[in-house]
Amino acid sequence: MTETPAATPTGGAAVLPPLPLDGVERVLCVVAHPDDMEYGASAAVAAWGEAGIEVSYLLLTHGEAGMAEDPAVIGPLRASEQRAACDRVGVERLTMLDHPDGMLVADLALRRDVAREIRRVRPQLVVTAAFGVEEYGALNQADHRAAGITTADACRDAANPWVFRELVTEEHLESWEPLALLVAGDQRPTHASTVQEQHVRAAVDSLRAHAAYLEHVTGHPAPEDFIPGILREGGAAAGTGHAVTWRVHQLGGIAAGDD
Repeated sequence: MTETPAATPTGGAAVLPPLPLDGVERVLCVVAHPDDMEYGASAAVAAWGEAGIEVSYLLLTHGEAGMAEDPAVIGPLRASEQRAACDRVGVERLTMLDHPDGMLVADLALRRDVAREIRRVRPQLVVTAAFGVEEYGALNQADHRAAGITTADACRDAANPWVFRELVTEEHLESWEPLALLVAGDQRPTHASTVQEQHVRAAVDSLRAHAAYLEHVTGHPAPEDFIPGILREGGAAAGTGHAVTWRVHQLGGIAAGDD
């Protein structure tokens, strides 16, 4: 993957270049909770799947602390809703870890878990959500921050055979370096993935699948009332109808074990 400078139309703002997909066969999306991929990014997932790219999800928690009811009940409920959301956008491989919702820590154990999945999936692209302290017009939730920085670090860990050596010696997972890390929702995007109307509808449906959670959130707008608008804003930045925008961090290529 190579960086493409943004074009600048005469008299207009810079247009985000398209995300290059040459050589991309697999994508791994790493987020903290059920529903984190469903606020626009799942439209790109639907488009990638339609193009024959295999997309996998790794969720670090079950989102069990996100509702008022007993976490023992909510965890399985939210996992079921996430499975339905994945079905809406064609994602077959869904892995959910048991780290505690609301208490994610960006430590070595979490990095190892993410690096392990990168080595298992061997993706060319890794996706995560914006992880700055301030995001989406407010202070970013702690789990989002921990998940994002951990994913960034784990991309390098996965590429280094001398980090988490037990992944090689005990689990036979050889090192793997993705081409790039994509951050969804970043306020300083560098690239965009154009999506079509059917992908917008799939994104709306994927968020609708989190019905119990959405009902729990007071005043949450209906997915069809704001997801298309988010994707139209992305399209305006990309000079197209609808798009998902990304901040892309190039990682340098694929490490030993390239297939």
